[in-house]
Amino acid sequence: MNQKTSRKLQFTVARAGIRLDRYIAEECPELSRSSIQKLAEEGHITVNGAEVKRSSSLDIGDKVIIIIPPSFPPSLLAEEIPLNIVYEDDDLLVVDKPAGLTVHPAPGHPSHTLVNAILAHYPNLSGIGSPGRPGIVHRLDKDTSGLMVVAKNDAAQQNISAQIKARSVTKRYLVLVMGHLSPDRGIIEASIGRDPGNRKRMAVVSGGREARTHYRVIKYMDNYTLLEVSPETGRTHQIRVHLAAIGYPVVGDEVYGTRSPILRRQFLHAHHLGFRLPSTGEQIELSSELPPDLEEALKHISSPL
Repeated sequence: MNQKTSRKLQFTVARAGIRLDRYIAEECPELSRSSIQKLAEEGHITVNGAEVKRSSSLDIGDKVIIIIPPSFPPSLLAEEIPLNIVYEDDDLLVVDKPAGLTVHPAPGHPSHTLVNAILAHYPNLSGIGSPGRPGIVHRLDKDTSGLMVVAKNDAAQQNISAQIKARSVTKRYLVLVMGHLSPDRGIIEASIGRDPGNRKRMAVVSGGREARTHYRVIKYMDNYTLLEVSPETGRTHQIRVHLAAIGYPVVGDEVYGTRSPILRRQFLHAHHLGFRLPSTGEQIELSSELPPDLEEALKHISSPL
C-alpha cells in the first residue's frame, strides 16, 4: 500500500446484527453500494483483520478497516460545463440539471458530472459534505432532468439534509407513463430494495425499505398518462420502480420498462422543489419548465404522424 496516496478508514462497531455493507454505507456515505462491493471483492475491507463477505453480520466491538486505493474515489476536477442556476444565495444554489448529466463522480465515471461543473464555479465547495460529493444533499438519476439544491457550506448542508430527513422538502415530478392509470390519484406504498435477481436494479421486495409515492393524473393522452408524482420517501429509483410495479412503467425507461419510439430517455422531470431557506426559515417554491425533448414527446402524442 502506498501510504502517501491511499486512505485508511477504521471503525469500531457499536451495535450488533447489522450487515457489513450496510454499516459501511451508513458510516461512509461517499461510497456507493457498488463501490463497497468492489472494495470488498478486491480485499480492501477487513473485519478484525480478516477478509469477510460484505453480507457478514457484525458484532459490537468489531474492528472494520477499509483501505481506499489512490484513485478510489477519483480526484475531483473542476470542469467548465454550463449550469442553469435558477436560485442562489450565500448558503445554497438550485440548479436545473439536464438529462444525461451524472450528479457526482464514481468509479468508472470520474469526470463530466454535475459536481465537476459546480466546482468550476465554486471551488470552495470541495471541502463541504461527503468526499466526492461536495454540496450534494440529494440526487437525480443521470437521465432525469430538473431541480436540485446544492449546499455551499456545512451548516446549509446539515439544514437541508435535516429537512429532507423530516420529509418537509416538497419534490414534484412530471412523469409520462404507458397506459391510462386509474384511479386518477392515489398513493403507491411498497417497500423497495435490491432486486435479488439483478443487483444493478431496485425492486419492490419483502423486507425492503419503506417507500411511499403520491401521484395525480394531469391528463390522458392517446395510450399514455401524464402524471404529477410526489415521492414521500427518497429511495433509489423510487418513482420508476413503483410505477412499473403497478403496471404503468415510465415512458423511455429501459431498465424498468421498455425502449420508447418517441423518446430516447425516461420521461421524468423534477419540475417543482420547495424547502425552507437555512438563513431565514422562509419557505421557497421553485419550478422548472419541461425541457425540449419532453415537450417534443408530448407533441408527438398529441399529433401523431
